[in-house]
Amino acid sequence: MRYVAALDVGTTTVRFHILNEKAITVASSTEKINLIYPEPGFVEIDPDQLWGIIIKVIKDTLDHGGIDPKDIACVGISSQRASFITWNIKSGKYYHKFITWKDQRAATLVEEWNRSITMKGLRMGASILYTFTRKKRFLAGSVLKFMNMQVTLKLVWALQNIPNLREAAYNEEVAFGGVDCWLLYKLTGRHIMDVSSASATGIFDPFTMEWADWALNLLKLPRSIFPEVVDTAGNFGVTPENIFGVEIPICCSMADQAASLFGSGCFKPGDLKITMGTGTFVNVNTGQQPHASVAGLYPVVGWRIGKELIYIAEGSSSDTGILIEWTKSIGLIDNISETSDAANSVNDTDGVYFVPAFSGLQAPINDYTAATGFFGLKPTTRKEHIIRSLLESLVFRIQLLHECLCKETSFTYQRIKIDGGVSKNDFVMQSLADSTGLEVERPVSVEMSILGVAFLAGLQCGLWKNREELLELRQTDRIFKPNEESRLSYQYALTQWKRVVERFKNCIKHLSCRLGHNSILVENREYE
Repeated sequence: MRYVAALDVGTTTVRFHILNEKAITVASSTEKINLIYPEPGFVEIDPDQLWGIIIKVIKDTLDHGGIDPKDIACVGISSQRASFITWNIKSGKYYHKFITWKDQRAATLVEEWNRSITMKGLRMGASILYTFTRKKRFLAGSVLKFMNMQVTLKLVWALQNIPNLREAAYNEEVAFGGVDCWLLYKLTGRHIMDVSSASATGIFDPFTMEWADWALNLLKLPRSIFPEVVDTAGNFGVTPENIFGVEIPICCSMADQAASLFGSGCFKPGDLKITMGTGTFVNVNTGQQPHASVAGLYPVVGWRIGKELIYIAEGSSSDTGILIEWTKSIGLIDNISETSDAANSVNDTDGVYFVPAFSGLQAPINDYTAATGFFGLKPTTRKEHIIRSLLESLVFRIQLLHECLCKETSFTYQRIKIDGGVSKNDFVMQSLADSTGLEVERPVSVEMSILGVAFLAGLQCGLWKNREELLELRQTDRIFKPNEESRLSYQYALTQWKRVVERFKNCIKHLSCRLGHNSILVENREYE
């Protein structure tokens, strides 16, 4: 029996799985990542602790799985996107901890740049160029805005605020990289990053497939710090012998959402998958053309393998699993698994609506000043109504992105492939089917990032022959089919929810008291 190993370094957990030739996990281990909050809005990960966790999950899996490392044919790596670190290319010493994608330290810079004359001029110039050339790259540039989730202005912040970093960068002593890039450097000594991870930084141009000259020049980012961009599957090197006891080829490195798309079997243009984990990510395979959106959908690279280059259109909502965890932390529920039964125990929300905006509201609303809150609370409101309104708000955010996809792409969507921890919630899954009118397919294993890199690494090293074989290996747990009667009620509820969202937008600007993204605004008034 031959095996493939898959390592997934997420935002909150590190997972290591060993899968057999039937793509079944035969051994695994999981460890929590300790997020650090040194200042309000700062979210970091200690690289030494992270490395220790990675080694631990590998060792634990090998120790408890009883598998001879010599039987592991290859390793695939999946990692969180847009979290980054800089280190000295000679000594390996890092200049700062990982600045994660959830970090808000550059929020002021983002706001200032997006309002600047420079950016307005750039957008206007791109709009004019699009008028004459009709090139999608310029259409995307006509609505270009920096985002807090991206690396771009957080890297600018680091160069401005981390002692000695800019000077070392100009002396070509600095290496920049995401979790994937740093991990590959630790394992192989190479300073490389695959295209799917590079495209999620905000500094890589998916239209030219190069580090974006306009961003490097505009923001004065030293070109020398950036890694070589390579294919998603190939020869990345081998793991050090002291980790597994033998050297094992690394055949795949991939951004987590791209890995999830591949693991879901979304190989064809128009294939749609949604990951509901810490946040929600809606991804559609757009084939060989990057998507140019005017509503805030982001064009990223899914994978590049030789001559095959696949793009993804992505929309996201930052607050999903974190909201359900929050309901537990404030004592609204005792166990996360009970939320589905609680929501199903009432027929509706009794007119209560919830706006999920701890991190603002992403596409297509694109308001990072929005507040989180309830609307429509009344004496008849029960705990179950509040829980149901929370879960429905997650579905409504997806429905907005689905409507956006329908408007901006030419694909006809028939089924959603779902994964992530929140996909285990039957109420959310059925509500998603009812709201979108699409079938929702939930797999037996919801660890799609693990499966995706295992699939791609296994293909690369010859464990499997082709993608048709992979599709046969996928196992479906349940398909949720839309209910037409419920669909009508959700259409009405969505309309009302959209009106409620308007009340919670631009809260920092409109309230005399400055509200942070962790503030809760409670409205007890109802619409007529």
